[in-house]
Amino acid sequence: MRFDRPMLSAVFAFTLAIVVAQPSVVLAQGDSIPTPPEPATLDELLEMVQSGFIEESKENKEREARFLAAKEDQQRLLDEVLAVLADEEARSQRLETTYNENEPKIGTLQEQLAERLGQMGELFGVVRQVSNDLAGQTWESLTAAQLGPRKELLDRLGRSKELPTTQDLEALWFEMQREITAQGKVARFTASVVTTGGGEAEREIIRAGPFAAISNGGYLLWDPVDQKLTELPRQPPSKYLDTVAPFEAASGGFAKLAVDPSRGALLNALLDTPSFTERINQGGMVGYVIMTLGSIAFLTGVWRWIMISAASRKVNAQLKSEQPSENNPLGRILAISRSAEISDSEALELRLDEAVLKETSALERYLWLVKTVSAVAPLLGLLGTVTGMIQTFQAITLFGAGDPKMMAGGISEALVTTMLGLIAAIPLVLLYDTVSNSASRVVDILDHQSAGLIAARAEGTDVGD
Repeated sequence: MRFDRPMLSAVFAFTLAIVVAQPSVVLAQGDSIPTPPEPATLDELLEMVQSGFIEESKENKEREARFLAAKEDQQRLLDEVLAVLADEEARSQRLETTYNENEPKIGTLQEQLAERLGQMGELFGVVRQVSNDLAGQTWESLTAAQLGPRKELLDRLGRSKELPTTQDLEALWFEMQREITAQGKVARFTASVVTTGGGEAEREIIRAGPFAAISNGGYLLWDPVDQKLTELPRQPPSKYLDTVAPFEAASGGFAKLAVDPSRGALLNALLDTPSFTERINQGGMVGYVIMTLGSIAFLTGVWRWIMISAASRKVNAQLKSEQPSENNPLGRILAISRSAEISDSEALELRLDEAVLKETSALERYLWLVKTVSAVAPLLGLLGTVTGMIQTFQAITLFGAGDPKMMAGGISEALVTTMLGLIAAIPLVLLYDTVSNSASRVVDILDHQSAGLIAARAEGTDVGD
């Protein structure tokens, strides 16, 4: 079979168009593109073209058949959709009519709701406020040691953003009534107590309302953080502590008990109040010097006062006796005047003056120490004031004036040393004046008696002559 050139060109162009069109069809179907076999001769190429025509014609007929079948289904689906659309339009019309009818009713109901919510909202606010207040009171109250914590319910009501139920209101009323009742009673119960050593022990507690809790003869402190009763590191003064034991022993009637009306504030302040020893230690080295010197001078003054008082009593007894005694200054002076070795009144005067000076020196021995310390003690207190203020200014320089506790040490030293200086000086001044006056009275008696002895000797000599 022979082909001319124009026919071959046409066949080749058509075959090329078929080959180019086939990949687009395959791609549209989402399949992979098959690799066409390579024709070896023109006859093979012609057969490939013919088979391609036949297959394409077959596919087109199948596609046409599917389209005609789908056309009938699309018409059916369209009819169904149009029916649904008509039903929905009718339903929309009914809903619009219902909405227009309900709109004025909604406005009326909204006004009623706003009015009723206003009343319930006021109740809701009162419940939240009362719950928060009661939660704080019960958390810090001594009644929690007996009744246990109630903060969970009250906190839930205090933080709730919904209207309270009837059960919640009844529970809130019950807790308020129970707290009021418990605060008006003196109750005995057993609870865990944190001891000063850090351990815990079960003890019998006596609670006097919300004001005091006692056990084992001492006061207890309520710790709201740990919800525990704790022992005080230092108990109140004895005038308050002495009421605890009789109150614990009482089984009925009335008993006296010192209570803390501030519900623990005074007991907490007691923990921060320094004791006498701690207050003395705040004076520092200057305070110790003042106390040492003051104690030595005071003991010396008391000792000299005792000695001078004893000498004064012996002198008074000697005045009533005719026989001189060597156990008192006046007796020793009288013994000198009766000595046979002294016959001249001038010699006697000199010997008596010497004896009086000796007795005066013995009577006034160490009184200078009392006088000196009484004058030096205020100066030492002033020195402590200066050193304490220096420490205060150093603390201000380092840490600023924002925290008063940083300056408390220097201020305490300044005030305590001044106090100690005055405490030491005032009694020493009084003691020195008292002892010095007692010694002066004894010396005056000695001077008076020695002068009388000299005068008597002089008169006796003149008479003898």
